[in-house]
Amino acid sequence: MRHAHGLTLIELLATIAIVAILSAIAVPSFSNLRHDNARAVEVNGFLHAIFFARSESIKRAQVVTLCKSRDGSSCASDAQWHDGWIVFVNTDRDELPERDPDEELLLVRPGWRSGTITSNRAAYSFRPYRQGVVNGTVTFCDPRGSAHARAIIISHTGRPRTSPRDASNRPLTCPGR
Repeated sequence: MRHAHGLTLIELLATIAIVAILSAIAVPSFSNLRHDNARAVEVNGFLHAIFFARSESIKRAQVVTLCKSRDGSSCASDAQWHDGWIVFVNTDRDELPERDPDEELLLVRPGWRSGTITSNRAAYSFRPYRQGVVNGTVTFCDPRGSAHARAIIISHTGRPRTSPRDASNRPLTCPGR
């Protein structure tokens, strides 16, 4: 008498059906995890830029500006925050900030292609000795829309915090979503 050591067709089909069901359940979770991680990278990058600009302003005793940039070397008022941003020493303290050739570039961040970043300010300038008006809200949206958006809310002293709602505790809104 011989014993078979393989699988029957019914056992194989049942196994494939179970794997298919488990995969269908897991794929959306992995997609959300991927979007959450991509958004977190961008939010943390912007937080780093704010903390860096604040500390460099104090360390250098000069105005340090965080502004939108397409090319990684100059401010672009017509750009979007998701095009990228730079941090530079704003020695001439111009408002609306423009980076002049003699102003030191401190940090460059490339754009975020899988989401949008919006703000109610074109730039943030940090001053070393007095409180400036740097308050604002920066909203990070991914393809999932407003329900998954995150905001960085910057106080008038330049201190940032993250939130799933805006500064007035209203739900965040994403452009075109």
